[in-house]
Amino acid sequence: MKHPLIERLLTTHGYPLLDTGTLAAALIDHAPAATVLFCTEDPRRFDETLDLAVVLPQLLRAFPQRLGAAVVARTAEKAVQARYGFRTWPALVFVSAAGWHGTIEGMRNWADFVRETADILDAAPRRAHGIGVPV
Repeated sequence: MKHPLIERLLTTHGYPLLDTGTLAAALIDHAPAATVLFCTEDPRRFDETLDLAVVLPQLLRAFPQRLGAAVVARTAEKAVQARYGFRTWPALVFVSAAGWHGTIEGMRNWADFVRETADILDAAPRRAHGIGVPV
């Protein structure tokens, strides 16, 4: 399902829509910064998806030199979930060409988003623990 708030991320903010074939290239495009992959699932089933669609651009403004963003196509979300092991929708998966940095699942208050994002970006990247999307 397409929703205007998610479409706005693609059109107004210019975030790419990534599928399994374009994920690896997107990480190189943002190097050396990390990319946050926004996994939305179905906004009708997961209300927090729309809240996170509003927060995501603000999060990028808080980390302008360190973070880029992309929306994961619904057809690729299960592969990303298998690769990075998150269980809750929506999810923000922080990755770079160097590896997986971490994941934030669900909605948070703003201070927690900023703190958790900083911690994730400051941590050394590690290997993803699942299989699926090669990055």
